[in-house]
Amino acid sequence: MAATVGETRASTGGDGSARVAGAMTHREILEALTGLIAALFTALLSSTIVSTALPTIIGELHGTQTQYAWIITTALLATAASTPIWGKLADLYNKKVLVQTAIVIFVIGSVIAGAAHNVPLLLGARVIQGIGMGGLTALVVAIIGTIIPPRDRGRYSGYMGAAMAVSMSGGPILGGVLVDTAGWRWCFYVCVPLAVIALFLLQRTLHVETVKKDNVSIDWMGATLLTAGVSVLLIWVSFAGQDDYYAWFSKESAFFVIGGLALLGLTMFVESKVKDPILPIKIITERTTALAIIASIAVGVGLFGATTFLTQYFQTARGFDPTEAGLLTIPMVAGMLVASVGSGQLITKFGQWKPFIVAGAVLLLVGFGLLSTIDHATSLWTIGIFIAIVGLGTGMLMQNIVLAVQNTVSVENIGAASSIVAFFRTFGGAIGVSVLGSILATRVKTLTVDSVSTLPPEQQAVAGKSLQDGLDLSNMPDFVSQIVRFAYGDATGRIFLVAAVVAVVTLVSVIFIPNRPLRTTIDIATPDAEQKYEEEREEKNEEKNLTR
Repeated sequence: MAATVGETRASTGGDGSARVAGAMTHREILEALTGLIAALFTALLSSTIVSTALPTIIGELHGTQTQYAWIITTALLATAASTPIWGKLADLYNKKVLVQTAIVIFVIGSVIAGAAHNVPLLLGARVIQGIGMGGLTALVVAIIGTIIPPRDRGRYSGYMGAAMAVSMSGGPILGGVLVDTAGWRWCFYVCVPLAVIALFLLQRTLHVETVKKDNVSIDWMGATLLTAGVSVLLIWVSFAGQDDYYAWFSKESAFFVIGGLALLGLTMFVESKVKDPILPIKIITERTTALAIIASIAVGVGLFGATTFLTQYFQTARGFDPTEAGLLTIPMVAGMLVASVGSGQLITKFGQWKPFIVAGAVLLLVGFGLLSTIDHATSLWTIGIFIAIVGLGTGMLMQNIVLAVQNTVSVENIGAASSIVAFFRTFGGAIGVSVLGSILATRVKTLTVDSVSTLPPEQQAVAGKSLQDGLDLSNMPDFVSQIVRFAYGDATGRIFLVAAVVAVVTLVSVIFIPNRPLRTTIDIATPDAEQKYEEEREEKNEEKNLTR
C-alpha cells in the first residue's frame, strides 16, 4: 500500500509543538521516496549521458569548443534560474503535481533535443530540459525536508546520493554504448521511457497534502532579473579572450560586466522590497545559509565544471571511444557512492555532520590539486586515483551541505531554503562550465598554434584548413589530429588548477559554518518535543537489543 505523506503532520501538533518522526515508519518513507528518487535519477542521467556524447555531437553538428561548453551551460543555467521558482511553488501548491509537471517538461525537452539538427535548436531543447531538471532538483529535496527530521535525514540523503552516484556512473557508460550503437540522439530519447516510469511510480507511491499559504505570490520580476544578470555574465566569460570576439580587458567586456552586475544589484533591491522574494534575503543572509551558498557555488564549479571536461579529455586527448571514456569515469562515481551513503549513515548514527563536510572539502581540494598535474601522457591508473579522491569529496559535500541548511529553517521554509542551495550549486556549475570551457579553449588554441608554427609551410597550410572545420578529429590528417590531442591533454590540467583554487573557497566556507546539533523533529521544536523524540528513540533501541 502506498505511503500517505501528510504535510500537516510534518509541521505542528495540536499543542503547537513539532511532530516527531514517529508519524511515518521507515517503510512508509522508503515507499514515498521510490518515485522521487526515480525521477531524480532520470534527470541526473540526462546530464551525465550527454557528457560522453558531446564530442560526437559537436563533430556531427559542426560545432565549436564554445558551443561544446554551452550545451552543458544552457541546461545548468535554466536549471539554476527555475529552481528558486519551483522551490517557492513547493511552498504554495501540491508538491506531487509539481514533480509530475517537471517530469513532463523534461520529457518534452528530451524529445526536441533528440530531434535537433543544429546546435541552436539543441541549445533551446536543453533550456526546456533544464527547467524540468530545476523542478526535480528543488522538489525532491523539499519533500524529503517535510517528512523526515534532520537527525534521520542523513540516512535518506545517503540513498539519494547513491542514486546520484549510480546515474553519474551509468550515464557516461550508457551514453558511450548508445553513441557507438544507436547514435547520439538516443542519449536524449532513452530518458523518455525512464521518465514515464518515474511518473507512474510517483502516482502510486507519493501522496501529499497541500498546505497552501494565503496571500502569497511568485516573484517573477526577481526571477527575470536574476536570470538576465547571470546570463549576461556567462555570455561575457564564454567569449572573452577569443580572437573572433573581444579581449578580457576591453570595452565589450566592461559593458557585459557592468550590465550583469547592475542587473544582479537590481535583483537584490527588488528582493528586499517584494512580499515573497524568490531569494528571501532573511534566509540567504543567515550565517549557515550564507556560508553554505558560498560552498555550494564552489562545489558546483568543481562538480559540473571540471568533471564535464573529463570525458572530453579521455576521448579527445587520449583517443578512447565514448564507451571506454564512460568506463574510465567509474572511480570518481564509486568514490561518490561510498562517501554519500557512508557519510549519510554515520551522520544519522552519531548526529555529527560538520566533520564530514570539512573532510569532503579537504578531499575535493586535494583531488583537484592532483588532477592539475595531468597531461596527455599521464597514467590512467594515476588519473583513476585522482578522480576517486574528487568523488569522495563530492559525495561528502553535496547532500550534507543541504542538510546543514535545512536544520536551521522551519518546515514552511524548507522548499525555499533547499532550492536556494540547489540554485547556487547549479549556478556555480554553469559558471564553472562556461569559465573553465573558455580557459580550456584559449589554452588549447595557444598550444595548437605553437605546435603548428613548427611545421613545414605546406603542412601549416593543411593544418590551418583542417582546424577551421571544427573538432571532428576523424576527418583531420593524422599529424593534425595528434597536435590537437596533445594540446587538449596538456591544457586540461589548467582547468583543474582553477578548480583547486575554487575548492579552497569551499574549505574555508564549511570550516566557518556553525556546528549546530541536528534537531530530532521535522519542524523547529520545543524542548519537550525534542525530549519526547529522544525517549522514543531510546525505547526502540532497547527493543532491538532485547530481540537480539
